[in-house]
Amino acid sequence: MQKTITLGFPVVRGKTEIKEVTITEAMQQTGSLRGLKLYDVMTSDVDSLIKLLPRVTSPSLTEVEVSQLNVQDFSQLAAGIADFLAPSSASSETAAGEI
Repeated sequence: MQKTITLGFPVVRGKTEIKEVTITEAMQQTGSLRGLKLYDVMTSDVDSLIKLLPRVTSPSLTEVEVSQLNVQDFSQLAAGIADFLAPSSASSETAAGEI
């Protein structure tokens, strides 16, 4: 699963404008969360996401670029991260059936 976010305010890197950022499959690997508190990531803690997004985006954004994102673009990326952390509907139905 990958999720592509179209930025309302592109990131300018030299002569290049980054208009789309993809949250990659790396987000599905526990190692991407190394050094971060899962609760902070799940609650969209800004500092945690500034550290996480460079690890899981393509093109890979730097921490400085993430910290300078427009708040609407940052919010979209945070929502994209939350989508990766949400349980799939199939596993939710299984868990509900076991109760």
